[in-house]
Amino acid sequence: MPRIIDVVEAPNQGPNELVARIPEVGSGDFRLGSQVIVRESQNAIFYRDGKSLDTFGPGRHTITTANLPLLSTVMNFFTGGNNVFTAEVYFVNMREFTDLKWGTPQPISLRDSELGFARMRGFGQYTIQIAEPKRFVDQIVGTQGLYQTSQIEDYLRNTIISSVTDVLGENMTSIFDLPKLTDELGAAVKAKATGAFAAMGIALKQLMVVSITPTEETAKAIDERASMGAIGNMDAYMKYKAARAMGDAANNPSGGGAAAGVGLGAGMGMGAGMAGMIMQSMQTPSQPAATPAATPASASGVMTLDEAAAYLKVTADDVQAAIEAGDLKAKKIGSQYRIAKDAIDAYLAS
Repeated sequence: MPRIIDVVEAPNQGPNELVARIPEVGSGDFRLGSQVIVRESQNAIFYRDGKSLDTFGPGRHTITTANLPLLSTVMNFFTGGNNVFTAEVYFVNMREFTDLKWGTPQPISLRDSELGFARMRGFGQYTIQIAEPKRFVDQIVGTQGLYQTSQIEDYLRNTIISSVTDVLGENMTSIFDLPKLTDELGAAVKAKATGAFAAMGIALKQLMVVSITPTEETAKAIDERASMGAIGNMDAYMKYKAARAMGDAANNPSGGGAAAGVGLGAGMGMGAGMAGMIMQSMQTPSQPAATPAATPASASGVMTLDEAAAYLKVTADDVQAAIEAGDLKAKKIGSQYRIAKDAIDAYLAS
């Protein structure tokens, strides 16, 4: 004889259990007069042969053809008028499921007005509640056999990530603007994902974007962009880096490359000279070039021909001619002349 289920209930439905099925496998035997006990946070749906017969809200219900009218035809057809029938009952948990998390398993690639291209990851939280028990069981449970929140989280998370990608793709200009738009992004993603959730009989109650962060590669690009902004002159910065690289190669005897091609000494000279030229080019263009100062006399007051020529603003040959003519007093030491500053001042005063 079939085992008649006189009392149908799911008193121990767990906090993460979306649906409890009675019986767990196959169909159960019920009869008119059986009691259906539905908790405050539940709805019960009778199914037979994949079709829903009726839905019960919270309370104690006695199965009759009045509250389960579709049974009349079903029982007469399948049982010959007997008041015993086979069915399954799905108890749907109607509480709000909180602290569900979403995150991007792979970075989202987007255009960026500042960087050109950016790859980002995002994560956040959301809450759901079964809004239409029959639709939910029909769309999700009945066809896929999913009963736990963990079993549909991947599907729900992918729906959210798709919405996140759409919203960012349509609205983002630069990753630098995202921190001030976190709340707006959450509202936009929730609005876009709500329709997809509703199609499954689920209400998306809340959705938060906790963080949108760049990948390691994009973070490096941001650091470089910040460094360039601090330097100001990008062209000079790139030239300076090239000169530094050449100088480093010249200072590395075993490095080959520039050092091997131009020789250690030449490489060092070229690197140092180029670095000096570039550092000079990085000066503010609006500043006038400094006028070369005259070479000062040595601390002892004695000058060479070149120093005296620079002091007098003439050539060294002119100074030597004045010495040989006896107009300018000087002392010849070997093949070199040394002239006292006082002698030059006296020559100028005469």
